[in-house]
Amino acid sequence: MKINKVVFIKNAIILTVTGIIIRFIGVFFKVWLAAAVGAEGIGLYQQIFSVYVLVSTFATSGLGIAVTRLVSDEAVLGSRRGIEKILRRCITVSLAIAVFSAAVVYFGSEFIATTLISDFRAAPSLRILSFSLPFMAVSACVKGYFIARKKTAPSSSAQIIEQIIRIAVIVFLIKSRASAGLEEACKAVLFGDTIAEICSCLYVYLLYLKDRKKLDVLKGRKAPDFSILKKLRHIALPIASGRYLNSLLRTTENILVPQNLEKAGLSSSDALSKFGMIKGMVLPLVFFPASFLNALATLLIPEMSESAAAGKDYKVKYTAEKCIHITLIFSIPFAPLFFFASHRLGRLVYGDSQVGGMIMALAPLVPLMYLDSVSDGLLKGLDEQIVTFRNSIFDSLGRLILILLILPFFGLNGFVFIMYLSNIFTCFANVSRLIKVSKAQIKPFKWMVLPIFSASVTAFLADGVLRRFNPSDLVYIMSLSLSVLSIYAVVCLAFSCVSAQDFR
Repeated sequence: MKINKVVFIKNAIILTVTGIIIRFIGVFFKVWLAAAVGAEGIGLYQQIFSVYVLVSTFATSGLGIAVTRLVSDEAVLGSRRGIEKILRRCITVSLAIAVFSAAVVYFGSEFIATTLISDFRAAPSLRILSFSLPFMAVSACVKGYFIARKKTAPSSSAQIIEQIIRIAVIVFLIKSRASAGLEEACKAVLFGDTIAEICSCLYVYLLYLKDRKKLDVLKGRKAPDFSILKKLRHIALPIASGRYLNSLLRTTENILVPQNLEKAGLSSSDALSKFGMIKGMVLPLVFFPASFLNALATLLIPEMSESAAAGKDYKVKYTAEKCIHITLIFSIPFAPLFFFASHRLGRLVYGDSQVGGMIMALAPLVPLMYLDSVSDGLLKGLDEQIVTFRNSIFDSLGRLILILLILPFFGLNGFVFIMYLSNIFTCFANVSRLIKVSKAQIKPFKWMVLPIFSASVTAFLADGVLRRFNPSDLVYIMSLSLSVLSIYAVVCLAFSCVSAQDFR
């Protein structure tokens, strides 16, 4: 086995395990937080968090991926001095944008809270989060450097440390101010996020100072033979522009959804609760199994970039085919699992059967969500960031128009319908483009039709059998998962839908 393959597998395992740990901790923390502040509190936090995502997008500016791409190329042809120059320049640009973003959020917090979010309670939390932006910018660049160096342990350990610090600070503050209300609870959450970002930044930067000594072995050109700023504009600008507009539109969406749910007849509190239920409770649970695929997408950005730059079209085609294949085979059984176990999952995890209803409604979208995430990462590795930018903008604009037209009349059902249209569009657009540029070939019957039929029928029969015994929610979920996944694996192997060779 080649050494680069060993490194890739090791990194994939590290990222997968890290993703599972973080998601596992995150889900349990969301359960605790939902019990502590309620669905309305989660809804308010999600609205503040949407602004957080928007300004953090400005702070990082797509430079993480740009660092990964530039450092990957420089590691082949360049030297330590060249890599350090790239990272230095990227951090400087990112910091300048982050400081500007932080100032806008801090001094504009009252306007954002009262005019955009329409809730004055968000203002103090927005001021707190502004302090995290410069540290987030530096972290994004340094983590991009480590991904290019094919070293996932630094970023992974930083994420775990960040999550632990975040939760510890938030739990301590909320418990110490148990009766202080939603405003204080949101302040506690954002303060925990800020402290965690600062600690994570310091940690990864110290690891970088240690790792850069190992760059002395590089003996290529002394400095990049291209303009770093020009390359940054070429790579980062489409990604950043897409993220800026997409985050802006999604932030607008997150603000408009509760407002338009009110127009459908819900009270302000109920509208915020329903919104918080979907964004803060259902989606994190639905995306929980995707840790392996997220690791795959992250690692394949530099791999695809190097293959395309070297003119290895056969490797690009092979990698794209395998990723589409594995993603479909992996994700398909989770759709019927979430569908049949939905209400029991809602009761078991959140103690709320309404959450289960939303899990059931969104369960069929799981394969599309997972496949879209992987194809988006592969396209960026193939220098197709402008395409992903265009698709995300069309998607967000369409969602906003439909929210204004449908939600006031159909309420929550209308929002679910919009999510279906959105995910179908983005998945089809990204996957079709990936197939076109990579010349990948798919096998619809063996990769989709037979796996969907197998997983659905198995889940339906297993659910019927288990219901006769009326087991507890935990026993039901474990039994259903074990029976469906094991029989599904046997069927896929028996009919050559997948083989051991596909994972090599």
